[in-house]
Amino acid sequence: MASPVSKSASEDTSRRLMQMVWIGALFYAISVILNAAYRIRMHAIEEYGPVIHEFDPYFNYRATEYLAANGMHKFFHWFDYKVWYPLGRPVGTTIYPGMQVTAVAIHRYLLSNWSLNDVCCYMPAWFGAIATLITGLLAYEASLPQNTSSNLIQFFWDIVQGTCGRNHTKPTKNNNSFSGFSPALECAVFAMAMMSIVPAHLMRSVGGGFDNESVATTAMILTFYCWMRSLRNGNDVTTIAVYGCLTGLSYFYMVASWGGFVFVLNLVGVHAAMLVGLGRFSDKVWLSYSLFYSIGTFLAIQVPVVGWAPLKSLEQLGPCGVFLGYQVLQFCEVIRRRNNLSRTAAWKLRIQVCVALAGALFIFAVFLAPSGYFGPISSRVRGLFVQHTRTGNPLVDSVAEHQPASSRAYFQYLHHVCSVAPIGFVLVMCNLSDSSSFLIAWGTTAYFFSHKMVRLILLTAPIGSVLGGIAAGRLFAWCLQQWWESDVDSSKNVPRSSSNGSANEEHETTNGKGKDSKKAKKPKKNTPGGAPSAATSASARTKSKGSGSNSFEGLLSLKQAYETASKSKEGLFVRRTITVVVVLLGYTVGTSFTKYCWRLSKDLSNPSIIIQGRLKDGRVVKVDDYREAYWWLRDNTPEDARIMAWWDYGYQITGISNRTTIADGNTWNHEHIALLGLALTTDIDEGYEIARHLADYVLVWGGGGGDDLAKSPHLARIANSVYREHCPGDPSCRAFGVIDSRGTASPMMKRSLLYHLHGHQIRPGVEVDPEQFQEVYRSKYGKVRIFKIIGVSEESKAWVADHTNKLCDVPGSWFCPGQYPPALSTIIGRKKDFAQLEDFNRGAADEEYQRQYFESLQNPKKASKTAMQEEMRRMKESRQPEEQRKRVDEIYNTWADTEETTLMWRLITTNQVEELRSILAEEPTLAFVRSKDGRGPMWWAFEQRHQEITTILMKTGVPHTDRDAQGLAPADLLTGKA
Repeated sequence: MASPVSKSASEDTSRRLMQMVWIGALFYAISVILNAAYRIRMHAIEEYGPVIHEFDPYFNYRATEYLAANGMHKFFHWFDYKVWYPLGRPVGTTIYPGMQVTAVAIHRYLLSNWSLNDVCCYMPAWFGAIATLITGLLAYEASLPQNTSSNLIQFFWDIVQGTCGRNHTKPTKNNNSFSGFSPALECAVFAMAMMSIVPAHLMRSVGGGFDNESVATTAMILTFYCWMRSLRNGNDVTTIAVYGCLTGLSYFYMVASWGGFVFVLNLVGVHAAMLVGLGRFSDKVWLSYSLFYSIGTFLAIQVPVVGWAPLKSLEQLGPCGVFLGYQVLQFCEVIRRRNNLSRTAAWKLRIQVCVALAGALFIFAVFLAPSGYFGPISSRVRGLFVQHTRTGNPLVDSVAEHQPASSRAYFQYLHHVCSVAPIGFVLVMCNLSDSSSFLIAWGTTAYFFSHKMVRLILLTAPIGSVLGGIAAGRLFAWCLQQWWESDVDSSKNVPRSSSNGSANEEHETTNGKGKDSKKAKKPKKNTPGGAPSAATSASARTKSKGSGSNSFEGLLSLKQAYETASKSKEGLFVRRTITVVVVLLGYTVGTSFTKYCWRLSKDLSNPSIIIQGRLKDGRVVKVDDYREAYWWLRDNTPEDARIMAWWDYGYQITGISNRTTIADGNTWNHEHIALLGLALTTDIDEGYEIARHLADYVLVWGGGGGDDLAKSPHLARIANSVYREHCPGDPSCRAFGVIDSRGTASPMMKRSLLYHLHGHQIRPGVEVDPEQFQEVYRSKYGKVRIFKIIGVSEESKAWVADHTNKLCDVPGSWFCPGQYPPALSTIIGRKKDFAQLEDFNRGAADEEYQRQYFESLQNPKKASKTAMQEEMRRMKESRQPEEQRKRVDEIYNTWADTEETTLMWRLITTNQVEELRSILAEEPTLAFVRSKDGRGPMWWAFEQRHQEITTILMKTGVPHTDRDAQGLAPADLLTGKA
């Protein structure tokens, strides 16, 4: 018969072997997950080939090409005159170069046999897989025993007791992942499984989507991991220093990759401040944050586009304040230890030093503020905190990604993750440490900001996966524990005696039934002889005498009863039944989530520059109109040709056609974009005069959907924010748009250059003047039209090209912005530079403009009605009576079925009095239109017996005695002669 020692050794060996097998299985699962993370991002490349997607990635690729061909020095001194004509753009100081540097490094040192285009197309998929792996490390770090040793209540209790910063350690039976205490590997695997396919991350990391976020998301997660790792309980000074430095380096890569580094900086700063508020300030936290901030900030200011912003911008000064506060607290802590100060004396010292520092900073700020040292908060950041859904900047408000997120958007991009993550959030609060508390701050801020701006749902992907992974991993590990350790734990819980015989007897007794069984389970500690010890007897006597003094005795008894019942055979059966139900439910949810993500990944992988369409005969075709139009420009226009198009398409035109554009997605100059918007939405003659001095061709997106005409109200609104006379008294430019549900254009829209180019020879009666524009290209499916400008001002073109007309900052410098040609000075002189809500130097006129702007957004119907009435008043004032009479006569004597006759017939037959009033207030000549049969609004009003409409028409001056093609007057329709 085997001895207890050999039996125990055999059990330990078996356990270790099974643990190794299980860990091997988990690592195999990780490899499968990483492979899935890569494959799900390859749909676009497999379907369309290695094609760059969207708009911004084309600029990123063009910049990567320039870096590869010219090197770092020329790259950072690159002033690009092919964009933002005639001003140009200093690319070297306005770009986040991290992604470009990474792509060139991979191409040059790892994949030199690949084309640079292919490297750029595949990079998002590679970094998506890397982000998945680091997300698993985050969940692993947050689930380790060292980082789950306390909870939120204990944190606050430590503050009350004055034991802030104490590390709590829970005793565990073993360190394996089945213990139910810290299933770190399981949490990591489930977090990776979610992150690998969650749509919120997929939308910015599909193959071909060579955008900043595809790399920056990985850098962000790496920064957060290094920060959490540096705060692990039990770290020595060297480990803290190493990971603190790595946090700073990772943050530098984040800064170099994306403007979202502001979120990373502030989140770490908020967490550092939160730790102080929770009483968790310690040498470890001080050293880690100090290294992160000092190294990260020093490196960040080396990035040209960032410069000194971390020490000047209001949205980045918060973490700087935390850094200074940490130095003060550490100084006070050193003094406290050296002088062995009491708790009260230590607090007095902290308050005195903090007040002194605050006073010094206040004086410093007052001294610097008038000099313009502090920069304002950007409109996009401000938009995250304003109560309304608009920022006050029509350019920012025009971008769909800047709108608030809805609950539907969360489910669309997170699916079941948004249901599981809150459970993980609660579990983290119950298993807390300095390190894992970061997830609380991350989850809260990510949800807040994504709710304000739908684009920022991207930030919820990693934290949602981590929290969801923690919830699923802990639950899965508990399920496994019920099958893995129950029998072993039962044997280990049996009290041991001095001999085998007594132990066996005890084992038999505890497994018996009836009263003897209950009695046998009562003793907790036995002497070697099996009798209760003196200490145990004394303890029992004390409890019997003072049983009422312990208010928690009932709860403890309930807990003991639960543990006893759960370890019985019946309890084991119930627990294992629950595990089967949980696993089946989890499998169902997981399968649903996986199928949904793979299905949605195909939609997210559409490159947008190539789309699939269905013909009338049912055939599915690839619509490649956009690239074909850009290729036409490249092959059929001079190299110095200038293309006027809305800023959305600037990156693609420059990247594919290699032609000069007026504006692009960098949107750095609001006033310049407003000039472009003015040229496209003003009257056709004025628009032509602007265009001929700036461009050689005009490119227009048509074909319905989100084409240029659909976007045009935003264009007009942006133009009006700078050129206030464009829509006087109407900040939201409601006079420019459609006036009914059928898409009928308002008179202001009909007069615009864009309307004429968009509807040229498509809409009845709409044509451009052949002495001003000539259509030279129309794509296969009508998505793109290109017009050549006739009578281009060669004088203005030559003036802009002359380098002596550039405004160099110093002679011989690379930084030489261009100027507008003198011929546009009259129009440029009308502009009023746009003042952001957050600008410090805004005047009363700007305040009034912003007030009217928000009022019109809050009550669009009222704003539209007022704008239409004002437009009509201006039209009446500007039109001579004789000209007005001739125009009415011309319309009244023209019998034809047009959009206008259809509109008026519909309004009158459906008795839409108010809408008719609004339309006639804007364009009274519509009351005089007549259809092909000679009838018009007055005939229809009589026929329908709408007396109120008849009165409105008579007041407008419409005659009621004329006759139609059949010789019938309107009154005849009442007598039944029709």
